[in-house]
Amino acid sequence: MGDILAWLISFLLLFSLLALLIYQLMCLADLEFDYINAYDSSSRINMVVLPEFIIQALLTSFYLVNSHWILTLLSLPYLCFNLHLYRQRKHLVDVTEIFNNLSWEKKHRLLKLIYLVFSLFLSLFWMIYNSLD
Repeated sequence: MGDILAWLISFLLLFSLLALLIYQLMCLADLEFDYINAYDSSSRINMVVLPEFIIQALLTSFYLVNSHWILTLLSLPYLCFNLHLYRQRKHLVDVTEIFNNLSWEKKHRLLKLIYLVFSLFLSLFWMIYNSLD
């Protein structure tokens, strides 16, 4: 029963990460189609970047504490990438450079989204597998 609860918590953390990334992609798409200005878009994205990094770090440590080694190893590159962005101070979107970096920002968030969907399916698979035991 405890293992199923752990999978539910990881599922909720992954779902919250997905929601944050979809929100960021929607802000970038609104900017691209000129529905909002650059300042509003960058302030909305910058507001959710640090919570995304914190939730990802919590998820990785949660996998580590619960001895889910494969998912820990799969989430470490994503966490290291986030730490690399944070150390280089490239984690926030710059208002003056947002149009120049728009395609890179969208691609990097789409890759994160693909990774999280893959992790969500793995987590869901293991949750169903453990509930059948």
